[in-house]
Amino acid sequence: MLKGFEPIYDENSEVLILGSFPSVISREVGFYYGNKRNRFWKLIGEIYGEKIPDDAAGKREFLLRRRIALWDVALKCEIKGSLDSGLKNVVVADLDPIIEKSKIKLIILNGKKSFEIYSKNYCYPVKTVCLPSTSPANVNFDENKWKDVLKEYA
Repeated sequence: MLKGFEPIYDENSEVLILGSFPSVISREVGFYYGNKRNRFWKLIGEIYGEKIPDDAAGKREFLLRRRIALWDVALKCEIKGSLDSGLKNVVVADLDPIIEKSKIKLIILNGKKSFEIYSKNYCYPVKTVCLPSTSPANVNFDENKWKDVLKEYA
């Protein structure tokens, strides 16, 4: 059973972005969206008009300054490789502390698998949107959907 990362949030967080589970490369580098081919950090930087720092501490500071919370719906699971289709025996994350201790107004599910897990396990009275996965494996990625949703929070 592999364990994912700790959540990033504080009492000012307004947008919660939930992935499925860290990829092999992310687990190797020890931080979210560690694969340089993943579109997440580049896209978030474009939306907020900033260059995203390369280091984990800088990325964490950026997220908190921009009132973005980040976590994964799978706290623990079994998986070979990085594809969401390989997720097995998922232990879902407890989102209650984030929802209760922050000001979440929007939950973004990064891809279909995170949306599937979220939909089966959670029900919060918060606007929730499933957006195309930023994974390099997603050949149908549409960055404009992300930009449209996040423009009011940037």
